[in-house]
Amino acid sequence: MSRAITLNNITKMYQMGAEEVHALRGLSLEIEKNEYVAIMGPSGSGKSTLMNVIGCLDTPTSGLYELNGINVSEMNDNQLAKIRNKEIGFVFQTFNLLARSDVLHNVELPLIYGGIGSSERKKLARESIDRVGLGDRIHHKPNELSGGQRQRVAVARALVTHPSILLADEPTGNLDSKTGDEIMALFDALHKEGNTIILVTHEEEVAAHAHRAVRIRDGKVERDEIVTNRKIVTHHTTVSA
Repeated sequence: MSRAITLNNITKMYQMGAEEVHALRGLSLEIEKNEYVAIMGPSGSGKSTLMNVIGCLDTPTSGLYELNGINVSEMNDNQLAKIRNKEIGFVFQTFNLLARSDVLHNVELPLIYGGIGSSERKKLARESIDRVGLGDRIHHKPNELSGGQRQRVAVARALVTHPSILLADEPTGNLDSKTGDEIMALFDALHKEGNTIILVTHEEEVAAHAHRAVRIRDGKVERDEIVTNRKIVTHHTTVSA
């Protein structure tokens, strides 16, 4: 396997008034291409900050972050925006769809930002919509869709640029258990197609779909576990301090 992500001694500090908040404290993590990884941790553990760093939504205070062999830890906002658009597909708990736009336009959005022409854009968007099983809903608006269908639109939008990494933040958080299972089955299928998937979740049953579970606590990797037959198995402990 070749490496998708290398995080080496990453720190992230925020200034909150007079107080310094250390969200990440020398965190190191490697993820190979085509891995399926769940990042877990309690509230305040640093997992959301880690997701923002991996997703190039934020830069580390110190440390090295390489994405597909490219050092992105010191890039400026414009450079990060280009990397995000090309390399990372985001799926959020809240769907983040444009209410007045139909499915096709919502899925097209990353291609518009990427400067892709109209006919090519529509072709790629239709392919991505078909891929998540919503070809018959292409001109529906979000309020005409169920929660599960909206999340499928969000997945189609994340996939439309053929990103190297699919990054999902609590992707079943706003769904009932049956619909959540359907979305997780979709992620399972996408992984089998060769996608690198990183899930941020606090739910054990969601994490059990991945092949590896990385638990974050106090801004560090606490445990790095393997998943076998939908069961998380303690593999080795990483944190020492």
